[in-house]
Amino acid sequence: MKLTANRSATVRAPARLHMGFLDLNGGLGRHFGSLGLAVEELATTVTAHADDCILAEGPQADRAEAYARSALHALGIKSGVRLFIQQAIPEHAGLGSGTQLALAVGTALARLYGMTWSPREVATALGRGGRSGIGLGLFEHGGFVVDGGRGEQDLPPALISHLKFPAHWRLVLAFDPAYRGLHGDAEKQAFASLPTFPEASAGHLCRLALMRAMPSLAEGDIAGFGAAISEIQEVVGDHFAPAQGGRFASPRVARALDWLAGNGAAGVGQSSWGPTGFALADSEARAHALAQFARIEFAADGLEFMVCAGRNRGADMRITANTALATAHG
Repeated sequence: MKLTANRSATVRAPARLHMGFLDLNGGLGRHFGSLGLAVEELATTVTAHADDCILAEGPQADRAEAYARSALHALGIKSGVRLFIQQAIPEHAGLGSGTQLALAVGTALARLYGMTWSPREVATALGRGGRSGIGLGLFEHGGFVVDGGRGEQDLPPALISHLKFPAHWRLVLAFDPAYRGLHGDAEKQAFASLPTFPEASAGHLCRLALMRAMPSLAEGDIAGFGAAISEIQEVVGDHFAPAQGGRFASPRVARALDWLAGNGAAGVGQSSWGPTGFALADSEARAHALAQFARIEFAADGLEFMVCAGRNRGADMRITANTALATAHG
C-alpha cells in the first residue's frame, strides 16, 4: 500500500413529507399533482470514493449498490465506486427514502467523476419520480413544493411552485415501527384497484391548494395552511381507504393524529402511503410539548414521535480531497 491523493463526494439528501395529491382524476391530461415539504432532521447521507469495484456499505447498501451500477452504466463510466451510507431515511415509511437514495448516489457519483448530471437526469435514469416530482424538487430546492402532475411524457412531473416554510413552525412526526407502507408492486396494484376519483373532488383539492394552502403559507398563517392540508388529507385519505384500511394506514397513528389535532396541532395528515403521520405546530415549544405528552399517551402503542423543522434548502453536497491508503484489489 502507498499514500495517494484521492477525492470523495458526499451528498446529504433530506427526507420529505408527501402532503397529498391534487388530481387523481386526470381528466385534463395530467394525473396526481403533489404537495411536498422537506424536513431537516431526517436525511440520507452518502459518500462516494472512486474504486475499481462497485461496493456499498451501511444501511440500504444493496439498494445503493444497484443504483450505483445503473448510474455508472448511464454515464458510461468504466470504473467503479465505493459507497458509504452514513445515515438513511427509514424505508417504506412514506418519507421518500428510495428517491432520495437514488438522487444522493447518482449525484455523488457524477460529482466524484467530474461529470455534469442534473437531479432530473439522475431521477429519469434511475427510474425515480414517475408519479410525483416533489422528491426531485425538494432535493433541488427544499421548502414546500407543488408539482404539476404527470403528463403524457414519461418524465418526472415539473415543479410549478416553491415556497419557504416558516422557520419557527415545527412538525411532530408520528412513526409506527410495526407497519410498512405500500410500495413496489403492491402500490401499483393499489392504485389500479381504486375507483375513479370524482372530477369535482379534484377541482376542490386544487382550489384548496391554490386559494388556501399556498397563500396561507406565504403569509405565515398556520391556521389557514393547516386547515387546508387537513382537508386535502381527508379527501385523499378517504379515497385511498379501500387500499390502506382507512383514512390513515396505521390505526395507531390515526388515533395519535386525532389526539394531536384535539390538543392544539394546526393540521394533521399522513405522508404518502404512511405509516408516518405529521402534525403542524406554530412553535418549537408547542411541538415539543405535544410530542412529549403524545409519548406518554401512546406509550402502550409502541409509537415514536419526533419534532422536525422544515428545511428551506436542498441537498448538501461537497467534494473533499483526501490523502488515504490505497488498497489493491484482486
